[in-house]
Amino acid sequence: MTKEFISFAKTGKFSSLLINYLENHKAIRPFFNRTPTFENFKLQCDEKQAHFSASQRSLLVKTLKRQHQLLPNNHKVLKHIDALSEANAFTVTTGHQLNLFTGPIYFLYKIIDTLILAQELQKKHPKKTILPVFWMASEDHDFEEVNHFYFKGQKVRWESKEKGAVGSFSTKGLDVLLNHFAKVLGKSISAQTLKKWFKESYFSHTTLSEATRFLIHQLFGEYGLIILDANDPDLKRSMIPYFQKELFENTTFETVSKTNQKLLKALGSHTDIQVNPRKINLFYCTDQQRNRIVQKDNLFTVLNTNISFSRQEIMDEMDQNPERFSPNVLLRPLYQEVLLPNLAYVGGGGELAYWLQLKSTFEHFCVPFPILKLRTSVLLVSTKQAKKIKKLALTYADLFLDSSSLINYRVRAISNIDIDFTPQKEMLSNQFRQLYDIAEQTDASFLGAVKAQEKKQRNGLDALEKRLLLAQRRKLADEVRRISDLQNDLFPNKSLQERQLNFSELYLEYGEELIPALMQSFNPLQFEFMILELNQQN
Repeated sequence: MTKEFISFAKTGKFSSLLINYLENHKAIRPFFNRTPTFENFKLQCDEKQAHFSASQRSLLVKTLKRQHQLLPNNHKVLKHIDALSEANAFTVTTGHQLNLFTGPIYFLYKIIDTLILAQELQKKHPKKTILPVFWMASEDHDFEEVNHFYFKGQKVRWESKEKGAVGSFSTKGLDVLLNHFAKVLGKSISAQTLKKWFKESYFSHTTLSEATRFLIHQLFGEYGLIILDANDPDLKRSMIPYFQKELFENTTFETVSKTNQKLLKALGSHTDIQVNPRKINLFYCTDQQRNRIVQKDNLFTVLNTNISFSRQEIMDEMDQNPERFSPNVLLRPLYQEVLLPNLAYVGGGGELAYWLQLKSTFEHFCVPFPILKLRTSVLLVSTKQAKKIKKLALTYADLFLDSSSLINYRVRAISNIDIDFTPQKEMLSNQFRQLYDIAEQTDASFLGAVKAQEKKQRNGLDALEKRLLLAQRRKLADEVRRISDLQNDLFPNKSLQERQLNFSELYLEYGEELIPALMQSFNPLQFEFMILELNQQN
């Protein structure tokens, strides 16, 4: 097992906003609280402890015990939940949508990062108790994002006509999908384990939330991972004061809109704003529906329904049925930090981008803003692939180039002729500078003709260079094909591997050693892209 690293900036796969955050650029500093260092976590503990009450702990522990009581082999998790009762106990948290069979493998990377970070913080601060939490996005309603995963380039898709929050979707009918999936898995020991996990998760549990909790526990229960489903009436009740401010004062809209303007001013108008706030960032949930709440005149109306409330009626509804009110992507982080004695959130680049919009919202509500930790990104390379890379004289940095640039670069490197016309183009520029001088001294009206001639000859050189490169690529077709095949293997669909592969494909190769090997390899406070060569099981 060997590791190499490349800076996030050099991969070309991450936004300038994220790079600025990782590099602690002064322009981005007003939009977060503390950087993720061991020293800052101590300060975060002190701040969070002062803002998290015993009653909040009691509610959290009671809810978590109820949600975990039926999970098998849950002793370590229950021990962790009990530990949350103490005033010096804190959490580090990650979360994700309820992707079918975990979806892309970075689902696992986020959890592993969180587990390792909790362990490392515990070592650094032995008088504190630091515990890992996974937040299930059970209220998400984008079924198209969670209803599939990829296995060996093929999309394994779940069809359902249900609507509303995906956590309540019935798992009925997934046996058809398993039958198809089982055929392509094969009959190895690892394949049998995967079939068992799929069947026990989705056949023995009636909703997607229950199935996902069970599957995550199967994978990470031995590490004591706490899994929280916040779509709970008792937990929602604790959010009523915040939800009411959202309804009646448009708090998130006001604070985030101002922050967005500050982001654009600090980083430039080209900066992509991750999420634009709505006047009211709450949904109303009924069976099979999760619809936005909007205010029209003096009524609060649920879009695409006949449901509407007066101010007093919606207050009464919230008091009687708090579970029917659901935060959107901008309000959910506040919900998380109100519920948990949390120090840090571990998320991907897109997640951190919208967290950076929220600091002023947290300040308005007097809730501590957590440390933001970019999850580890990994390119897993097999021993066979590593040998190919070495044989082709490529570096890992080379492989992050777009395919055309990589191939042209390698063709130039291995060609027996120099197909780089840069010197000729420089010579051409020098010659035309002299012609410009002559034209100015004789008749300035000829400057346009000289410029046109320069452009014509430069275009001719560009075209000739491209034709020669193409001809050389044809001569070196075998080399080009091997480079292309290797890059396509490592970057399926021209995307980062971690965004495409499902863990099941890797589990077939590495077996039960996959997660322990990843646990051993991750260093959550090393902020570089990791290339990890894993030895395959015999």
